[in-house]
Amino acid sequence: MGHSRVEKAASRERVLRVASRKVRESGLAGPGVAEIMQEAGLTHGGFYKHFASRDDLIAQAAAAALTERPVEVEELAGMGEQDRYAGLVDSYLGREHRDSPGTGCALVTLGAAAGRGDQALKEAYEKRVRGYLDLLGGNDSEEARAEAMITLSALVGATLIARAVADRTLSDEVLETVARQLTGHC
Repeated sequence: MGHSRVEKAASRERVLRVASRKVRESGLAGPGVAEIMQEAGLTHGGFYKHFASRDDLIAQAAAAALTERPVEVEELAGMGEQDRYAGLVDSYLGREHRDSPGTGCALVTLGAAAGRGDQALKEAYEKRVRGYLDLLGGNDSEEARAEAMITLSALVGATLIARAVADRTLSDEVLETVARQLTGHC
C-alpha cells in the first residue's frame, strides 16, 4: 500500500530535519544517507523517493539549517534593543550553544563551506547574515551597521574558536572574554 502525499511530505521533512542537524554537527561532507535515513526512521531504499541524490539532500539540508533560527533568537526579536543585544551575546556565546552545534547557528559550522559553495548556498548564508545584522540594529545608521558587523563577526568567530580548541578552559575563556568585551562588562 502506498503512502499518502501527507505521509510522504512528513517523511521528507523528517529527513531534512535530521540532515540539517547533521550538517551543523559535522559539515557538508560528514553525514551519510544511510545514517540520516536510519535516524529519520526510514529505510535507505526510500531515499530516492524524496531526493535526487545525496548532494541534493545536503544542499537542501544546508539551506534549511541556514533558515532555521534558534528559539532564543525568536524570543530576542521582541525585546528592547539593549536587552536584545545582551541576550543575543549571552545566548550565542553560552556553553550550551558551543556544546550543541546540531541545534545551534549554522553560520558557525557552514561558513567555510558557504565560502566554497555554490550560489544557492552563498545566498542562503547571506540571508542569515542579513537577518542577524537586522536583529542587531544594523539598518539604523552607518555606525550601527558597522557595530552589528563587528558583533556578528565576534559571535561567530568566538564560537568557532571555542568549539575548535581542545582545552576546555581556553574554550570557556574565549566565550567569556568576548562576551564581556561585547557587552562592556569588565
